[in-house]
Amino acid sequence: MRIVVHGQQAFGKAVLEALLKRGEDVVAVYVAPTKPGAKPDPLLEAAMKASLPVFQPESYKKPEVWEQFRALKPDLQVMAFVTLFVPQDFLNIPTHGSIQYHPSLLPAYRGASAINWPIIKGETETGLSIFWPDNGLDTGDVLLQKKTPISYTDTLGTVYFDRLFPMGVEAMLESVDLVKAGTAPRIKQDDAKATYEGRCGPGNAKIDWGKPWEQIDRLIRGCNPAPAAWTTLDGNTVKIFDAKPMPARDPKGIAGKLGEIVAVEADSITVVCADGRFKVTRVQADGPKVGAGEWAEAANVAAGARFT
Repeated sequence: MRIVVHGQQAFGKAVLEALLKRGEDVVAVYVAPTKPGAKPDPLLEAAMKASLPVFQPESYKKPEVWEQFRALKPDLQVMAFVTLFVPQDFLNIPTHGSIQYHPSLLPAYRGASAINWPIIKGETETGLSIFWPDNGLDTGDVLLQKKTPISYTDTLGTVYFDRLFPMGVEAMLESVDLVKAGTAPRIKQDDAKATYEGRCGPGNAKIDWGKPWEQIDRLIRGCNPAPAAWTTLDGNTVKIFDAKPMPARDPKGIAGKLGEIVAVEADSITVVCADGRFKVTRVQADGPKVGAGEWAEAANVAAGARFT
C-alpha cells in the first residue's frame, strides 16, 4: 500500500519512522512550509534522511498541488499533526482516503488545544482519536480511540509526551493495519456531545489569585509547558510552571492578601490564593526557566511582594 505521510514536528517524525521501521511503502512526505529563519522541521529532516520526496505547499487550493499529489498514486494519506486546512476532495484522492490523529476523545474537545482544556476543565480522563477527516473541524468519522486517565498531578507535558504521543504512534500503525485489512470502521460522531473551547493561548492562561486553588492548580498544570500560566509582579510577567497547592482547612484564617508572596525559601516561594496557598517551585521571567527561590533571590523579591 502506497502511503503518504503528512504532518510536522516530533510527532510527524515519529510516525514516519515507525512506518519505515516496519517496512511500509512510504512514497512521499508532506510537511508544513518552513518559516523564514526557522530550524528545519524534524519530519522534514527525517524524510530527507530516508531519501523520500518532500513537498511543502503553502495552500491546498492550487491545481498543481492536486496534480502533484495524484501523480504519487497514493493508497492512503496518514496525517500526523496537520495545521493547514486540507479540502475533503483532496483528502479523498488516495484509494483509501486519509486518516488523521487528534489528541482527544472526539467529539469532545475539537480544535487546536485538545490537551490543555481537559486538564483545565478538571476532566479525569482523556485520550486520542484516529479519524477520517472531512471539511469540518475534527468532525469526521472515527476509526479508533484510546483512553488515558488524567491524575491530579498531570500536566499538558506528561499527558502528551508520556502517553498521548507514544499511544498515538501505535494507534496510527494499528489504523494502517485496519485500512489494509479492509476492516477500518467509520463511526459517526455525535454532534450533540461535541465540545470546542478554542485555542488556549496566553489570554486564557493568566492566573487570578482570587480563584479557588483547584482552578488555579488545573490552569497551571494544563498550561505547562505551553502556553504557560502567568502572573505579574510590578508590571513584569512571571510564568509559573510547577506549583504545589496547599488548601486551607479554614479559608477565613488565611493570612495574607490574594497573590501575596508570604514566604521565600531557597527552592520556592509561597503565594496566597482564595482558599489556600501555592508553593511555587519553577518559574520563568526574562530568561530561562529557573527555580522559584533562585528567581526571587536574583530579582530581590521578598515576602510581602504581591502578584497581580
